[in-house]
Amino acid sequence: MVRHIILWKLKENFTEEEKSAARAEAKRRLESLNGRIEGLVELKVVTDRLPTSTADMMLDSTFTDADALAGYQKNPLHLEAAGFVRSVVETRLCLDF
Repeated sequence: MVRHIILWKLKENFTEEEKSAARAEAKRRLESLNGRIEGLVELKVVTDRLPTSTADMMLDSTFTDADALAGYQKNPLHLEAAGFVRSVVETRLCLDF
């Protein structure tokens, strides 16, 4: 099993309303990938955070192996969802293990 964790910080110039809408849309798009990409075991997006957080949202995903993660990253369904996320994000951190 391989875990793929992403932390995102949304664009600073967004209003709180825009940030809320962006988090909801990113969650909807990314979680819709569950069951649609080979080797993706589970994917969830966390958008409810405590005020002490320095990130706006987190992707927590599990893959069968490193090859499945590589396939996911090139998959057109993922690329479409990731395109939206990139349009609203200022900072991205990734940890794969």
